[in-house]
Amino acid sequence: MYIVHVHIRVKPEFIQAFQEATLENARNSVREPGVARFDVIQQADDPARFVLVEVYRTPDDPAKHKETAHYNRWREVAEPMMAEPRTRVVYNDVFMT
Repeated sequence: MYIVHVHIRVKPEFIQAFQEATLENARNSVREPGVARFDVIQQADDPARFVLVEVYRTPDDPAKHKETAHYNRWREVAEPMMAEPRTRVVYNDVFMT
């Protein structure tokens, strides 16, 4: 598996709209054959911070994900809501259930 954590800080006035747009993207993303899991998590003590936990079947699948209409729609809507550019960290699985 190829795991990506995307760290995002949203402008406070856009928290709800960002969450709605991101959930729509996640619902469509899990339908992609290369996506094993797509979690949206929100920091408990700072609701403006989110992490997208994206688990792909192969290292090529993130690029395929970025070609989808739902991802590009999310990017266009969500990027202006971000307080700073998002960052990502790539992981390899050691043990997953």
